[in-house]
Amino acid sequence: MKKLFSIFLIAFFALVSAQDKDSKETANRFFYELTFKPKSDSAKLEKVMTVLDIVKDRSVYRDYTMLAQDSIMKVQIEAMQKSGVFKDMSKSIRMPKFSEKVVKTYPDMKIQYIERIASGFSPMGIAYTETPKFDWKISNEKEKIGAYNAQKATAEFGGRKWTAWFTTELPFQDGPYKFSGLPGLIVKIEDDAKNYSWVLQGNKKVANWEELSYAEKISNMSLKVTEMPREKFEKTFNEFKKDPFATARPMMTQEIMSKTIPGMDGTIGDMMKKQEKMYKDFFNANNNPIELTKSASTDKKKK
Repeated sequence: MKKLFSIFLIAFFALVSAQDKDSKETANRFFYELTFKPKSDSAKLEKVMTVLDIVKDRSVYRDYTMLAQDSIMKVQIEAMQKSGVFKDMSKSIRMPKFSEKVVKTYPDMKIQYIERIASGFSPMGIAYTETPKFDWKISNEKEKIGAYNAQKATAEFGGRKWTAWFTTELPFQDGPYKFSGLPGLIVKIEDDAKNYSWVLQGNKKVANWEELSYAEKISNMSLKVTEMPREKFEKTFNEFKKDPFATARPMMTQEIMSKTIPGMDGTIGDMMKKQEKMYKDFFNANNNPIELTKSASTDKKKK
């Protein structure tokens, strides 16, 4: 039962990612509302809250959806563990729009881009590392963005042309996603076609900050990741998206697939089909990536 329970925790939480250390720190958390166009052939826009957590030696950018529900998940998962009755949390938990995590280390601003896949019954983090060099063109144009006096800058990255507004009133040369390198925090950035637009909505101090969320901890996610060249990363992740249970399926006998878990509708096989559909719906929801092309400044893979 414990192993089967873990399978579905992995399936539910593998859309959330993790990375490096787990010591408690104080973070400056910046909330960016991201307005984006998920389908390249549609004008429909969606919104999601993302966060940039800045600590002493790095920053961590990710979708805020799952983090915001940590306390709710803690109550529900502890109740399931106590009762031994499985509950389909997809009915009560909002799923994220994006699964990647972007970690920038200071002061070199080396980027680690991380995704989660499943390796058998265990979650596995995969990542590639790069140090993009943004050729920012800073103009004299200034504007008030929210509460901050900001200045305009432009650059090309990932096959798109970007306009950023940064403020020196916040002493961090960082920004959402992979963006950085301006003399202040980016408070707004969008591409010229407005496929992706981040706007800073607020910030707060987070005491006793930990990089791993409760959901990641309970599903035995480690902060360790497997580094690989970007080409191999993309191949590995694309294979996972096509068949999320490829490595677990050989371990699932017909006897196991026909069993039920208390509180679950249908058999374990039925639940796996449902989880597989959840994965595929998630990955198929966006065919308009932030980066259309790889950055020319991406680190060369080591020979």
